Amino acid sequence: MARVGELERKTGETFVRVRLEVDGEGRADVSTGVGFLDHLLHLLAHHSGMDLEVRAEGDTWVDDHHTVEDTGLVLGRALDQALGDRSDLVRFADASVPLIEALSTAAVDLGGRSHLTCNTGPLPEKIGTFDTELFPEFLRAFTQYGRFTLHLNCHYGHNAHHKVESGVKALAVALRAAVSRRSSGTASTKGVVD
Repeated sequence: MARVGELERKTGETFVRVRLEVDGEGRADVSTGVGFLDHLLHLLAHHSGMDLEVRAEGDTWVDDHHTVEDTGLVLGRALDQALGDRSDLVRFADASVPLIEALSTAAVDLGGRSHLTCNTGPLPEKIGTFDTELFPEFLRAFTQYGRFTLHLNCHYGHNAHHKVESGVKALAVALRAAVSRRSSGTASTKGVVD
């Protein structure tokens, strides 16, 4: 059975549509109106092996906050839908990914409980036109509505773009491993994952 999540959400601030296929080929067809977010979503798809289609329109004349946060929210819901009851998942995984001088580690638990710890170290106010304070907001929405735990740490780096990008790549590689299917049993001593 295909592990696919497909959702859309319309509010007075945004319209977001996401289709996510867990067992994909890493293809991305993304347009959010926020260039750096598009870049991060392409990285997430490519390195996780998930196919990702995202369309978002938001009140970017105000700022990018609603678009970025709501994209994370709908992406999380799509992942949650695609993973189903999670009983056959490997569940836990971590990955460290360098990008030139930056090194980040992501550890995930797809056990159904939402939590985010995000340590990027100091970042400038912007990467290009992207407000860097929106990066953890995106991750918070993604983990909350995707019902998973993420500990993301950028150990070091000088270039803000490299730090954030290595973090997203680490998350993607960890997700690729965590969504793999177990050969038997569940990844919980309770016998259910929730």
